[in-house]
Amino acid sequence: MSRVSVADYRKAAKRKLPRFLFDYLEGGSFAEHTISKNLSDLADVVLKQRVLKNIQDLSLETEIFEQKLSMPVVIGPVGITGMYARRGEVQMAKAAENKGIPFTQSTVSLCSIEEVASNSKQPIWFQLYVLKDRGFMKDVLERAQALGIKKLVFTVDVPVAGARYRDSHSGMEGSYAALQRILQSMLNPSWTFSVGIMGRPHDMGNLSHYLGKRLELANAAKWIKQNLDPSISWSDLEWIRDFWKGSIIIKGILDPEDAKDAVRFGADGIVVSNHGGRQLDGVLSTAKALPIIANAVGDDLCILADSGIRSGLDIVRMLALGAKAVLLGRAAIYALAAAGQPGVEHLLDILAEEMRIAMTLNGVSKVTQINKANLV
Repeated sequence: MSRVSVADYRKAAKRKLPRFLFDYLEGGSFAEHTISKNLSDLADVVLKQRVLKNIQDLSLETEIFEQKLSMPVVIGPVGITGMYARRGEVQMAKAAENKGIPFTQSTVSLCSIEEVASNSKQPIWFQLYVLKDRGFMKDVLERAQALGIKKLVFTVDVPVAGARYRDSHSGMEGSYAALQRILQSMLNPSWTFSVGIMGRPHDMGNLSHYLGKRLELANAAKWIKQNLDPSISWSDLEWIRDFWKGSIIIKGILDPEDAKDAVRFGADGIVVSNHGGRQLDGVLSTAKALPIIANAVGDDLCILADSGIRSGLDIVRMLALGAKAVLLGRAAIYALAAAGQPGVEHLLDILAEEMRIAMTLNGVSKVTQINKANLV
């Protein structure tokens, strides 16, 4: 089947993946209203159509945090990416490198940061959660800096895990989860061979390195939940700001007052995000929260955004709402699951071409020209 859109890659990923993995990727918290709003509110953003604007030298290039990007896109952190394709984090990092954009590795990745960094010619970004075990946080930050990583994406919107009901039904969690996963794997033989067998070890590389023993998927989920820290405050994070020598991007901002706190904290950037609808259901979609936050702090730091992006047109919409670049999560994983590194590279080509079309019809030739003036 010819794949010409994110939707096509989503269909292909659904066919290939066991249900527990597809539902984990697709699912949100509670009744999943915020996931729907992320998509619909972004689709409702209306751009101007301009004509006869002499768009002949169009460029998608931009620069954020002193790093040049071929397009205003960063591959965002997605947990257990290595379960969606064989050594998935390595494949994703290579795809990003080949297309001239950054890859952000999740704390809860199968591949360790050492494995991914050694297979990437460009420095990766690293994402870290706020955890009770400060020893782990210090250890992994030291390892990241030793590998030359300069961009830290610090996720602050998970003081507790969201109520994700799908996981209890799909086989990701629950009393019969192991049996469900075995049965689903039998129904998806291509995934079972490529990832289930040839993609081993299936342990959490970053956590296993710190704990000195293999920490497999089920036990890792328990360890993470036990170490989430609802008591955290900005003052508790000052040691990270003082310790980290590169850029700090705070991920999970939805309120302008929190964005102002990020400025006072000394962050270099923020990601306006509701965690893809996976935390508090019913909150503002990113498309609704982004312009409010951009108006409040847009001159003080670099604003990125995620959640709900399914096309190059959506990327242009996010830029018009106030973002300097976007993070791709689910869309990139669809392509990785369906076709590995080549699929991700092809998807990025699709998004780039969709951006070029949208920008031409919107009357702009440079990413830096896209702002609220391009909205109706």
